[in-house]
Amino acid sequence: MLRIADIIGNEKKVAEGLEKKHIENAVEKLNELLLLDDTRKKIQAELDATLNESKKISKRIGALIKAGDKKSAEQVKIRTGQLKSYTKDLQEKLNSVEKELKQALYNLPNVAHQSVPAGRTSEDNEVIYERGNIPCLRDGAKPHWELIEQYDIIDFNLGNKISGAGFPVYKDKGAKLQRALINFFLDEAEKAGFKEVQPPVIINSDSGYGTGQLPDKEGQMYGIADSDLFLIPTAEVPITNLYRDVIVDEGNLPIRNVGYTPCFRREAGSWGAHVRGLNRLHQFDKVEIVQITKPEDSYDALEEMCEYVEGLLEKLELPFRKLLLCGGDLGFTSAMTYDMEVYSAAQKKWLEVSSVSNFEAYQANRLKLRYKNENKKTVLLHTLNGSALALPRIVAAILENNQSDKGIYIPKVLRAYTGYDLIE
Repeated sequence: MLRIADIIGNEKKVAEGLEKKHIENAVEKLNELLLLDDTRKKIQAELDATLNESKKISKRIGALIKAGDKKSAEQVKIRTGQLKSYTKDLQEKLNSVEKELKQALYNLPNVAHQSVPAGRTSEDNEVIYERGNIPCLRDGAKPHWELIEQYDIIDFNLGNKISGAGFPVYKDKGAKLQRALINFFLDEAEKAGFKEVQPPVIINSDSGYGTGQLPDKEGQMYGIADSDLFLIPTAEVPITNLYRDVIVDEGNLPIRNVGYTPCFRREAGSWGAHVRGLNRLHQFDKVEIVQITKPEDSYDALEEMCEYVEGLLEKLELPFRKLLLCGGDLGFTSAMTYDMEVYSAAQKKWLEVSSVSNFEAYQANRLKLRYKNENKKTVLLHTLNGSALALPRIVAAILENNQSDKGIYIPKVLRAYTGYDLIE
């Protein structure tokens, strides 16, 4: 979340960043926050003064008793009782204002970076470049939802019977392709210097608040009844929360982690052609990369992570493009995000397969994730994450772009992992 200290004196800049995300009445919201903070400071000052007076009076009572002046001591004790009652009232007021201030900060999104373009929807995202050759498919080419039935490699009907819509069953070569992609992505990440972790796929609410899924995205996560637990929407959440309440040794920076997990999202079940087949699921597999860096290094790390994801797409021989998201399409916690999209030749559309984001200190402030610099000053770190990669749309593009009259060819880089060259 944002820090009051970062808002004070920077109200105009912060408001401009929030307005890029189309936060209404941003200036008024910031002014309300600052007024709350002023109220908190005044109550805190009064509480401190009251506690200080109580401390002085306690010493005076001791001195009066020692001097044998019990009458005066009793009179002073009456004042002590009054101060205790007043202290209790002040503490309750302070707790209430601090709670209100914290909730207001929780409800305020991260500020968009100054280079983020203005815009409201995905139509306003800025295409940085396109790479790779878009395949020209033969007549009669099929979308992936027809190909998976033809070759019997993914079964949505079985998944629907077991769980419901949006939970496919991967079979035979389809299952092997999934496993191949996961292992390929993990191996490539290790080569690039990311340390693998295998985190839990169930988180508590503290973890959700730590990375910003709560209180913003309760409706998109699967909650576990009668508990404080949720299924993860992405491995970003448990991996980043490994470092909650941690002061990192400067010598261990940057921290670079990778993890594979299944991911669960409730919002997937909308209607329309854009969600057919593997285009949007309630459960899907994803390999995630996470970085924790010094503030001055985070935007270099963002570009480096994008280059890494692009390298994966090139090795998979998939045409892709890189987009800089506009303010209106930017996530709640992100300061800047690049999306990578692959071209699906049978659907004749671009499919998002990766988002790479810099959250700056927004998550770290919630997580209390810090390091001590050379001056021994405690500084908030910056957090970043990226899909590297999400499997469903990668699989969709591989199937569609590589179909032929002989079957579906597997990208060369995967064949050592799949154990087959062709789905036939």
